Amino acid sequence: MLYLIVLFMAIFNTVLAEKLYVVERERGALAVIESGKFVREIKDLGNLNHAIVKTKGDFSYCIARNGYFSKIDNRADRLIKKIKPGNSGIGFTFIKNYIAIAHYDPKKVTILDLNLNTIKQINTGSRNVGIKPYKHLLVFSLMDKDQIWVLDADKEFKKVFTVENAGKMPFDALINKDRYIVGFFKERGVGILDLTHMKYKKVKFVSGEEEVVFKIPHFGMWGVIENKAVIPAVGEKKAYVVSIKSMEVIKHIPLKGLPVFIVISPDKKTAVVNYSGENDHLLSVIDLKKFRVIKTFPAGKRVMHMRFSKDGKKLYVSSYFDNSLKIFDTKNWKLLKEITVPNPSGIFIVR
Repeated sequence: MLYLIVLFMAIFNTVLAEKLYVVERERGALAVIESGKFVREIKDLGNLNHAIVKTKGDFSYCIARNGYFSKIDNRADRLIKKIKPGNSGIGFTFIKNYIAIAHYDPKKVTILDLNLNTIKQINTGSRNVGIKPYKHLLVFSLMDKDQIWVLDADKEFKKVFTVENAGKMPFDALINKDRYIVGFFKERGVGILDLTHMKYKKVKFVSGEEEVVFKIPHFGMWGVIENKAVIPAVGEKKAYVVSIKSMEVIKHIPLKGLPVFIVISPDKKTAVVNYSGENDHLLSVIDLKKFRVIKTFPAGKRVMHMRFSKDGKKLYVSSYFDNSLKIFDTKNWKLLKEITVPNPSGIFIVR
């Protein structure tokens, strides 16, 4: 009997063996979750509203909304360096052995080495958004100039291409293969920059011969599956399935409420969507073969973020008003475990 208990515990701990950093939104800290337990906090990281954490090797990097940028040792879960390259950081990316940060304030892009030493500052005269890498190229959009800039990391981040009049107020972007796709705040449709041939075009969403009008949310809310995207519709109780190549709307999926994030399982068979407003306690599961909702269930008060485990067997959910990280079994969507985390939002896998 003792052997069976020990075996069960070993299997259970293996299932929950991933290490997570969960943003404690009101405390300027990351909760460290390891083997299904809250083990410690990493504090003093700045204003973590809309914080982003990315991992490279044994280190994670965290950008705060008020401009702080931190390097964390994943092995010791310890803050080892914090700098303030700006007053309002909007995003960052890795490119080769560098880090590129897009700022709202100051109006520039900062290039750091992996030890957070400043290599270069690129003045743009604009708030900067949608910063993405493609091979040795760094691409970002200038929100106040309606431009896209392409820099070459192999040429000391020299500007090698500019798209003028890209669209009215670009505000976010994604990379799909060799295409940089940018959305606009004041214009319908998207812009697509072919990074192989440096050709640019603007495309509107269409369904058959009819133009479809809907506002594009941040691309971080999209679920991307190969050449398709499942897009939460702003202000509508539906998600659109769109061909990324042609921007044709393939179909729409009726939803229980107003969607926020759509996340895709590692096997690309399932998506999960959360909601704003009166349905912010619910999650819906979408079958990506039939593109329809197969289950909706309560997951906690004010669901802020979801992330599938690397093997797809679990779904991590942050419940802001329950002060908890919840772990669901993706076979039956039953709650496996609940871990107390103060006002959690973003969930990031670091191992």
